[in-house]
Amino acid sequence: MSNANKARAYWRANIKYVLILLSIWFLVSYGAGIIFKDALNTIKLGGFKLGFWFAQQGSMYVFVALIFIYVYLMNRLDKKFGYDE
Repeated sequence: MSNANKARAYWRANIKYVLILLSIWFLVSYGAGIIFKDALNTIKLGGFKLGFWFAQQGSMYVFVALIFIYVYLMNRLDKKFGYDE
């Protein structure tokens, strides 16, 4: 595989990961906190309605988890394409 093809494949995989993680971010922040709030409020978590919990705290936990997932995925991708240090 030439360097240009290798770089293109690496970038394509990186963009795929970013789009997937941003989609999850959108679904959690906008979907769970706003769109599906009423349906989620029928479930309680720690004494609070789940829709409220996602809007106030849950989305932040998911965001932090997504950062760690992205780091893990990119480390794997770097090793796969030989860009690791």
